[in-house]
Amino acid sequence: MKKFPEDFVWGVATSAYQIEGAWNEDGKGLSIWDEFCHRGGNIANGDTGDIACDHYHRYKEDVQIIQKLNCKAYRFSISWPRVLPEGRGRVNEKGLDFYKRLIDELHAHGIIPFVTLYHWDLPLALEKQGGWTKRFISDTFAEYAEIIVKSLKDRVKHWTTLNEPLVIFGAGYFSGVHAPGYKSLYKSIKVIHNLLLSHAKAYHAIKSISPSAQVGIVNALSPVVPETEKDKKAAMLAESYTQRIFLDPFFKGAYPSLIDKKLQFLNRDIRDDDFTLMKNTCDFLGVNNYTRMVVKKTFLPVPGFAIIKSKSYPLTAMGWEIYPEGIYRLCTWIKNEYGNPPVYITENGAAFDDVINDQGEIVDTQRIEFLKSYLSDVHAAIQDGCNIKGYFVWSLMDNFEWAEGYTKRFGIIYVDYATQKRTIKHSGRWYA
Repeated sequence: MKKFPEDFVWGVATSAYQIEGAWNEDGKGLSIWDEFCHRGGNIANGDTGDIACDHYHRYKEDVQIIQKLNCKAYRFSISWPRVLPEGRGRVNEKGLDFYKRLIDELHAHGIIPFVTLYHWDLPLALEKQGGWTKRFISDTFAEYAEIIVKSLKDRVKHWTTLNEPLVIFGAGYFSGVHAPGYKSLYKSIKVIHNLLLSHAKAYHAIKSISPSAQVGIVNALSPVVPETEKDKKAAMLAESYTQRIFLDPFFKGAYPSLIDKKLQFLNRDIRDDDFTLMKNTCDFLGVNNYTRMVVKKTFLPVPGFAIIKSKSYPLTAMGWEIYPEGIYRLCTWIKNEYGNPPVYITENGAAFDDVINDQGEIVDTQRIEFLKSYLSDVHAAIQDGCNIKGYFVWSLMDNFEWAEGYTKRFGIIYVDYATQKRTIKHSGRWYA
């Protein structure tokens, strides 16, 4: 592997609902994903995250594996309803204690915790009050952040507020393939603004408690490519609606100019001082990148583009193009457009159809080649002046892959869900 800076952070990543299990243990409240999975008909094979990787009971074993992988850092998320069963008010101390034990275990093994406050598992109690579609949620999220940071500030110095706002609104409120399962442009527009506001208020809350903490947001970002020359305007719209919309407010204090008037028209809850609150609220930027986004024009004025499934490059098991140069393009674009902020690649990885051979090994050569190629482009971006501080493989282990259930494996650790046995894949050995 090419030589990276001495202080470069190498890590692995997971999220609470995808690995923890223990969905109703020790006082945990219900999340929208508990309800969405139990409703039936939403997830491949009727799978749920009820048990997942049973990390709640096996976290010590998992931390030992992270150490075996020689990782400096572990990115994970806190389950909001595990700590606040009703979403606000009463704290479930048993839930909070789990995260204290996990973080203490990480420190004992020399691993830096990177904590995400929200990775899609909204407390169901808040969803019943309107959830992300209502403006009140921004204050509620900031209160939640305050409770967590007050409890963990001595243990954690790197925080991210939200994971992939694009997917929260796009899959949860526009296409409906994720919880809570809405298909509404009107709701989506409201959710976008409330997510942005929630990040900003949480940022200020965290900094007031722990001024030296590093606080960022994690965005799903992809280079946007027009399908043909005729689709260039559609690509500009797509870049504004899917990329710039979650960057411009924090770095420039406004919505992207191309779509600002449309958003203001569609959402009358936007206030002038919202953007003042949002500006300069990213100490670093978390970038999740897997592939590129190919778009074509549509006749609908909003959003004015459609994402197409391109097959111009080799595909992963998710049907996503393997496009390593995209991560280079993305990082140089961020450098040039947003003043070269510190960047962590908070997720990058691939699902392949992994099998255990007769020797009990998982020879996932495709994943190794995938990681090598993307890391080569990360290295090239650093050489060209991009301020990239670290890289986290998605994922530490195979887990519940949302609407795909357990049919897709992203881990560098293989999980046998029947026995919960963990086996380091060849990619894990290579990454170590």
